[in-house]
Amino acid sequence: MGQDGARSGQRSGGIELGGIRKAYGATWAVRGVDLALGPGESLALFGPNGAGKTTLLKILATLVTPTRGSGRVAGFDLRTEQEGIRESLALLAHGTHLYEDLTARENLQFAVAMRRREALPLEALLTRVGLAEAAGERVRALSSGMKRRLALARVMLAEPAILLLDEPFTNLDQAAVVLLEGYVAEVLTRGGTVIMATHDLARGYAACRRAAVLVNGRLIHEAPARVGGLEDLREAYVAATREGAG
Repeated sequence: MGQDGARSGQRSGGIELGGIRKAYGATWAVRGVDLALGPGESLALFGPNGAGKTTLLKILATLVTPTRGSGRVAGFDLRTEQEGIRESLALLAHGTHLYEDLTARENLQFAVAMRRREALPLEALLTRVGLAEAAGERVRALSSGMKRRLALARVMLAEPAILLLDEPFTNLDQAAVVLLEGYVAEVLTRGGTVIMATHDLARGYAACRRAAVLVNGRLIHEAPARVGGLEDLREAYVAATREGAG
């Protein structure tokens, strides 16, 4: 699997979705999403709470199976090649999902063991995310911001072709925000694809090359990010949210 994992790690990004829908009982969380992002492209996904942003990310990460629709992620079929997607993708979830009784270093060592392939040097990575001095501390003793840095380090270990970010700026100080933005740029430079779901309009818009608004499970606005375009996006977001609430 080492060679297969290495090949999948080198696979370029790209996401294609057609008519993706997800129902929980009688409630539709995602309603017919079509999306196409090529290698080196990024999308900031905005929307109110309950719009379906997290559900859509979970579908892409193969954590949730779509009720209807089809898609390809990093070249793999969303329904039949889920293992390939998982090897090519990393999700920085809203929660850190760390092992609280393990140290920061042990969390990364465990992540390496689960990946079962050559990884970045852990000590250098811990230094990069500002956790060198706290590497031997148990996670439960770390601050919320330090846990977010550790979760980001775990994502970096994966060297993903597809990077999914769910409210990534939560609990990050300015230095960590710069670190995250720099890493997003790295993923794009090597041909990866990034989707960032966030409520932070300014930061999300600045970090990505496209922007979209999701309301009631539907993409109702999508356009390239451009200089001076943030206000147009803000107006579209407010209008769509107001209509959705009505």
